[in-house]
Amino acid sequence: NQAPKEFSERFWLLWGSQAVSLAGSFAVQFAIIWWLTSTTGSATILATAAMIGLLPQVLLGPFFGALVDRWNRKRIMLFADSAIAVVSAWLAWMFYIEAATTAHVMIVLGARAVGAALHSPAMLASTTLMVPEEHYVRIQGLNQALTNGSPLLAAPLGALLISWLPMSSILMIDVLTALVAVVPLIFVKVPQPTSSNDNEEHASIFADVAEGIRYLRKHREQSYLIVAATFVNFCVVPAFALLPLLVMQEFNGGAYYLSGLQLLFGVGGVIGGTVLASWGGFSNRVHTVLAGFGFMGAATLLIGVSPASAAWLPATAMFLVGAAAALINGAIIAILQSQVAADYQGRLFTLLGSIAGAITPVALLIAAPIAELLGIRFWSVAGGTACVLIAVIAAMIPAVIQIDATRDLAKEVETPVA
Repeated sequence: NQAPKEFSERFWLLWGSQAVSLAGSFAVQFAIIWWLTSTTGSATILATAAMIGLLPQVLLGPFFGALVDRWNRKRIMLFADSAIAVVSAWLAWMFYIEAATTAHVMIVLGARAVGAALHSPAMLASTTLMVPEEHYVRIQGLNQALTNGSPLLAAPLGALLISWLPMSSILMIDVLTALVAVVPLIFVKVPQPTSSNDNEEHASIFADVAEGIRYLRKHREQSYLIVAATFVNFCVVPAFALLPLLVMQEFNGGAYYLSGLQLLFGVGGVIGGTVLASWGGFSNRVHTVLAGFGFMGAATLLIGVSPASAAWLPATAMFLVGAAAALINGAIIAILQSQVAADYQGRLFTLLGSIAGAITPVALLIAAPIAELLGIRFWSVAGGTACVLIAVIAAMIPAVIQIDATRDLAKEVETPVA
């Protein structure tokens, strides 16, 4: 591993500027989605917007990861942030001249999603070259707190912006916050990894992607952890996608109750990430992941069995789910950052993102007919129980528990045949 022995001040400058940009992007994204909602009133349009935001990560993520491992990561982040600023400025102009249409907005949502899909793995892969390894979990805890906290601030901020400013001015805020990320990055030196494969620079992008897949197949222990996380995602996603119906049909609640539950989920994520940042997790980081699986499963199960008369039970459970998600995501990323050679991390992180993104629509397609047949509570009860079982079974597999004992396994991967 190429982790430095001491924290780099450059990292905090980079992290802080990216945090400002992320917060601005969330607020502007809220405003854009609300504009689509108020202008079209179409569920199909909103679903299409959601898919446009998801597809770049699922379809292009593995190739972007290969590019991150092959190209200069600083230039990749500069390009991604600058591209987002340019497309937002273009849409601001279209709104200013009153020529913006739904198609224009969809194009910009797609471009922003592509930029984020390219920027995120570059930032994650650069972290290991700027942060001491013993602090990986804490940094990921901060990232989880930021990721969960930004949407909490984005909704009220976005609502205020909509009431105060025209869409052209709101989009210019996104341009300004993107520049906050770009300007420091111009002057910050982002280390580049040394290649662990002498022939890699001569391979094609497709060969690089295949190499990442071969890594997952070769190192079964890490694959077990990834498969477990994918199954947890498969079990939990339908439960929370169906939460509005659960609130309305089983808890006799309305929009305010639903928004309160979602707010508590976000607060749980912020607190869970903050706790992880200060605590650092168990010395064996796999234990942190499995504890998160167990807590998430138990909390999801609690939502499914809560009586309508005890509104505090699902509220408490949503808070715990958010906190558990922060523990799981932070610890898994930290494990992979310490396990995978620096010049393989772009591919591995984007492959994981693609797997997680691809399983979501599959789970949702299966959930609807089963919920119609077995009841809206089914997914919360079954999904929560499955999460707990996954945690218990994984804890009984020595190869899984011992994952955190290995280092730099990617260097053992055989040289691909071009």
